[in-house]
Amino acid sequence: MSGGCRVRFAPSPTGYLHVGNARTALFNWLFARHHGGTFLLRIEDTDRERTGAAYEKEILESLKWLALEWDEGPDRGGPLGPYRQSERMERYAPWLERLLGDGRAYPCYCTDEELEAERASLLARREAPRYLGRCRDLGPGERLRMEREGRRPAYRFRVEEGTVEFRDLIRGPVRFDGRSVGDFIIVRSNGIPAYNFAVVIDDHFMEVSHVIRGEDHLSNTALQLMLYASLGWEPPSFAHHSLILGEDRSKLGKRHGSVSVREFRERGFLPEALVNYLALLGSSLEGGREICPPEEMVSRFSLERAGKSGAVFDGEKLRWMNGVYLRQVSPERLLEAATPFLEGAGCDPRALGRERVLAVLDALRFNVETLADAVPFLPVFFSPSVSFDPEAAALLKKEESKEVVGAFAGLLSRGGKGPYREWAGGASKQTGKRGKALFLPLRAALTGRLSGPELDRVYDLLPPEILELRMAEALRT
Repeated sequence: MSGGCRVRFAPSPTGYLHVGNARTALFNWLFARHHGGTFLLRIEDTDRERTGAAYEKEILESLKWLALEWDEGPDRGGPLGPYRQSERMERYAPWLERLLGDGRAYPCYCTDEELEAERASLLARREAPRYLGRCRDLGPGERLRMEREGRRPAYRFRVEEGTVEFRDLIRGPVRFDGRSVGDFIIVRSNGIPAYNFAVVIDDHFMEVSHVIRGEDHLSNTALQLMLYASLGWEPPSFAHHSLILGEDRSKLGKRHGSVSVREFRERGFLPEALVNYLALLGSSLEGGREICPPEEMVSRFSLERAGKSGAVFDGEKLRWMNGVYLRQVSPERLLEAATPFLEGAGCDPRALGRERVLAVLDALRFNVETLADAVPFLPVFFSPSVSFDPEAAALLKKEESKEVVGAFAGLLSRGGKGPYREWAGGASKQTGKRGKALFLPLRAALTGRLSGPELDRVYDLLPPEILELRMAEALRT
């Protein structure tokens, strides 16, 4: 494919950005970058009761945090804007009038109660719920009577018998029975265009060439293709990727834990790792390597490789991948990402000294999988004393542990802060202890726990007076 493709990500600002929607945005971004095309962002905010400016702001911030920058959008404009549906309302009315004039749409005066009764009746007969056409052939007099009763009409598209067929770029041939869906609403009784109607008009006039979205939109595609045909417009190509599933193979939701990009950010995941993981879900990348930078993801992306079946979200694999990224990123990038967690724990990187903080983060990066995992270790480096967890406290109460700590403390008091291995070796000679019998009591005394960063790095980063203080506290345990 040559350049010139145009794809869009069109979220509704009714909540935080879900990782499933982030994956859709990523697929569109990768497709546009792979083919040298344009990635645009459109905010679908016609539902004024559920949408909010705060959610829109959060969605934009999450996309920027993921580095999924768009070429056209509400905050940067573009030749085919505006890029909020609420700012495009006057553009939909002429096309409703055209469909009404062509007999492809009609006013529907059914109340919510009448529609619910119809739905319940169909379900009781074990039939698929659909609109049965009560208002399809109303005459002018009946319409006038309805309006005099105070009924405000919605407008429905008149679905004809036949099939709707298209070739999905991921799923291959797809076919729908048109009549099985029933006449559907294109404009609500309050004058607000329904999703399928607004999307078709916006995608057409924004010259969208490819619509890449989740498989939950497959049935919408059939409705949209009917509208394209009735309006005489060439439809875009469609690709419907699989959904992200929880471990129980149901659609990923809050019951499975964190589901928004914001939550993963707050838990200390790097955006590079989350993007990498989402790109792997559904096997959309050629090759086989799991860890790859954005430019490699762009070059290896292929819709044809995107899986047709749901991809299970594996939180442990994401943690592993994030740990890999934490060990690989530059010290400066690590400090940038860790600063909110440091400040949240009361550690001001500027007051503590940049070089010291960098050294601490470098010592921790090999022992944690998220930045949040590092927070409990911060007192080890930045507090005068540490709290002993139950396991460390129990170990330090043993006589053989006190013997090791006492020997090490004696070396510190007599010789000052000498080389760690030399002082540890001296304690070993005095006590006859080696291996865990030597190092676990020292770790418990210096860190308050039995696991964590390399002990020699902890020792090197602590001033002599802190080392002596912790040894004394350990001996009093």
